[in-house]
Amino acid sequence: MLKRSFLKASAVAGAIALASTLTLSVSQAQQPIRIIMGGYGPPTTSFSVALKQIGDRLEAKFPDQVEVRYVYNIMDLGYLGSDILWLVENGVLTLGYQSSSYMTNRVPELGLADLPFLFSDTQSARTAMDGRFGELMAEAIEANMNYRILGYFENGLRHISNNVRPIRSPADMAGMSIRVLPSEVLRWTFDLFGAEPEIMDLTEAITRVTGGTIDAQENPLANTVTYGVHNFHPYHSITNHLYLSRPIFLHRQSYDSWPTEIQEEMRAAIVDAVAVQRVTKDQEELDAAEAIVAAGGEIIELTSEQLQPFREAVEPIYEDARNRYNQELLDLAGL
Repeated sequence: MLKRSFLKASAVAGAIALASTLTLSVSQAQQPIRIIMGGYGPPTTSFSVALKQIGDRLEAKFPDQVEVRYVYNIMDLGYLGSDILWLVENGVLTLGYQSSSYMTNRVPELGLADLPFLFSDTQSARTAMDGRFGELMAEAIEANMNYRILGYFENGLRHISNNVRPIRSPADMAGMSIRVLPSEVLRWTFDLFGAEPEIMDLTEAITRVTGGTIDAQENPLANTVTYGVHNFHPYHSITNHLYLSRPIFLHRQSYDSWPTEIQEEMRAAIVDAVAVQRVTKDQEELDAAEAIVAAGGEIIELTSEQLQPFREAVEPIYEDARNRYNQELLDLAGL
């Protein structure tokens, strides 16, 4: 049996026993409620730092009632980055995060958030995710997956890196293979740019990039550096073609079983942690740009005029969206 298959089978088999422990109320529990938080990045990333902040706050408020554990990077244990979804749905982990694109196959409404150039800048995207747009996305996820959605970490604006040539126009992407997230909207986007998109998990993407068997990838600069891609890709085009959030999701049965005061503290802790994560993310982007240059990479800043052909190329996606989503979502997205 493959290692990952064994891990999944073993984890699911143990989930019922773990969940039964987590579902005890504070008054019933012989031991503290154990909350296991997981992610798919090193402990130093803004996401991991935010998880630790949440956990520290809960343990400080409920020192005898809550015990928090962390699995900062599930990929270190042989899992795929996408495995965070089923690990939380089955109660193996209590809390996780993942880019919303990974959920589009089960939550069609999230495809709207994958529209290229939907947000003009980071602040407008944050305002949307903090408001009714984010609420509707959370409602859709909860209706289709076994989660409680308590907020959104910021993945941020995404750019294109590659090992072939500088990209300043869609024509520069002709025939270029590129890894994209598991989203048909993203696949279509890069088809329209003239590239050859391949959907794959982060784990495979890193292997393909380091092995030189795929030309390009798209990510915020911080992610590009976190996973070492900048050591293999000399060209980094600042396209801002997509803004993505990472929903923060909890195993529904675990969260619903907690006493109200722990639920409320978790919600408050996540609100504060998101604010800190965003500030940290801003600095990570600046630090990543320096790391790219230090590694000998070139950062290509595109002007509004250079970006216009990219925007025009994806107009068919917007036409499709106007026929696919309900009017409230379209209005919130400015369509």
